Amino acid sequence: VQLQASGGGLVQAGDSLRLSCAASGRTFSSYNMGWFRQPPGKERGFVAAISWSGSSTYYADSVKGRFTISRDNAKNTVYLQMNSLKAEDTAVYYCAANSRARRTAQAMGVSGVADSWGQGTQVTVSS
Repeated sequence: VQLQASGGGLVQAGDSLRLSCAASGRTFSSYNMGWFRQPPGKERGFVAAISWSGSSTYYADSVKGRFTISRDNAKNTVYLQMNSLKAEDTAVYYCAANSRARRTAQAMGVSGVADSWGQGTQVTVSS
């Protein structure tokens, strides 16, 4: 599956932003989806994941209560709604896909391993 992330930008602390990740192909519902991010000078880390059906979601502690992951299987798209943004949320955000036959959404978050990655979208939060 090919992934195209969008929606990044420059915002102020406290603002909201919604990222989108459009997937190609007809088997989107076969994939658990996730978002990861790489802050400047740091390694890429887990942000959120959602199961293929949308029934289960997982979040990094740093974003719980502020970020919401969702998906629309009819539109082959996964979203990341980011509220109450902080300067430390500044990063390149990547969407990722894992075949549900290979790895659960939770396992993807723990391992950081994915079958496919999007190209990344920059989110910059000014304080």
